[in-house]
Amino acid sequence: MAARTFKDLVVYQKAFSVAMDIFNITKGFPREEKFSLIDQIRRNSRSVAVCIAEAYRKRNYPAYFVSKCSDADMENSETQVWLEFAHACSYLDQNTKTKLENVNLEIGRMLNHMIEFPEKYRRKGTTNS
Repeated sequence: MAARTFKDLVVYQKAFSVAMDIFNITKGFPREEKFSLIDQIRRNSRSVAVCIAEAYRKRNYPAYFVSKCSDADMENSETQVWLEFAHACSYLDQNTKTKLENVNLEIGRMLNHMIEFPEKYRRKGTTNS
């Protein structure tokens, strides 16, 4: 069954879920990280889901769709770097880091599929380019 809204996309659901996991995990980070690491990792992780929603709403315009999916992929990659910093600062244990990274990698693969095959996400019966 085709997605009726962006919320039906598995990639959106995974991106939203990992952003919420990061939100909850970062509640335990030191206060001195509030305006740097915490702010950045939360913002980047949330932006993945936001960009997916924006892309889906413009899915009949392939260039825009690909651009927003590419933005989501960029934000997803930035989130992975912040996870590296959090682990290097001993705020994340290895198991949590690995779990989050594995989901991010899966999201990245899904986004790359969307970028490579935008026509698969178009509304049925439309011909816009």
